[in-house]
Amino acid sequence: MATTKPLKLVTIFVLLFSIFTPEAYSQSNDCNTESNNGCNDKKAALPLKIIAIVSILVTSMIGVSLPLFSKRVPALQPDRNLFVIVKSFAAGIILATGFMHVLPDSFDMLWSDCLKENPWHKFPFTGFVAMLSAIITLMVDSMATSIYSNKCKAGVTPHQTSEVVPEGDQEMAVAGTGHFHAHHHGLVKEEGVQTQLLRYRVVAMVLELGIVVHSVVIGLSLGASNNTCSIKGLIAALCFHQMFEGMGLGGCILQAEYKRLKKAIMVFFFSVTTPFGIALGIALSSTYKENSPSALITVGLLNASSAGLLIYMALVDLLSADFMGPKLQGSISLQIKSYIAVLLGAGGMSLMAKWT
Repeated sequence: MATTKPLKLVTIFVLLFSIFTPEAYSQSNDCNTESNNGCNDKKAALPLKIIAIVSILVTSMIGVSLPLFSKRVPALQPDRNLFVIVKSFAAGIILATGFMHVLPDSFDMLWSDCLKENPWHKFPFTGFVAMLSAIITLMVDSMATSIYSNKCKAGVTPHQTSEVVPEGDQEMAVAGTGHFHAHHHGLVKEEGVQTQLLRYRVVAMVLELGIVVHSVVIGLSLGASNNTCSIKGLIAALCFHQMFEGMGLGGCILQAEYKRLKKAIMVFFFSVTTPFGIALGIALSSTYKENSPSALITVGLLNASSAGLLIYMALVDLLSADFMGPKLQGSISLQIKSYIAVLLGAGGMSLMAKWT
């Protein structure tokens, strides 16, 4: 049950985050530059936050579950061209989330005038943490795949190919050579399929981890805000974001061929993290100071690490793996359609940066 360990880590991370966040955000009230314009209304903001929790929960569940019901829609099955195009669109969404939303937010927070000149304005912590996050993601990705593959190989009994054949049975051995080669070829093919399946499972787990971290952070920001003008735009933007990001994750979960329980657990974690972050933000709204040094440093570093993970996953495990794979390499027209889908996904998500 090695594949359940990442989910346990996600659970532990979210619990620790929820426990230590109040302490981190209540340490300082300095540099609290919240404006007192007509948009700031705590009573009017609360119903909007409740609407946000419900709408984002529903759209998240629809987005991540849609690929899982592809058996009822033959055109969306993993071996079909439409699935590849939709997955490319979703990968573009995830890539733009990292570059256009999470990374700029981290730069803004860690370069804020509310932080001390030394060390925060002397060194680009956002780029450094994002780089480290990408390298660590590569390490986890590579090592987890190796461990799962080795465990799989350890369970396969090696077939003997150098048996001593009695002289009288040589004729029978020669006659059976064709059957042996066919059987051996089948075993090699089966081993390749199993390795690819394990790869899909690692990708799904690591991608979900990055999305969970990012979703809690953006949910927390929305839940703690009392600006009704910005919340209205955020609800629409986050529904769009969660829907299509969920489709990308759902496609990975589908390819991983998990059992129903594991699928349900992963769908649950993706669907509830942003609403959980919003609820946490509502609970902490009295102590959360968005521009306090503690808040800026904590959320800025979390955003930087999440950005590195999402960018790595989008480029390496989603886009590169598909575009350099045999299916897309065998069809230029499918490549062009998939590139258009990537650009549409990344472009649409980039436009959302105007409201988030």
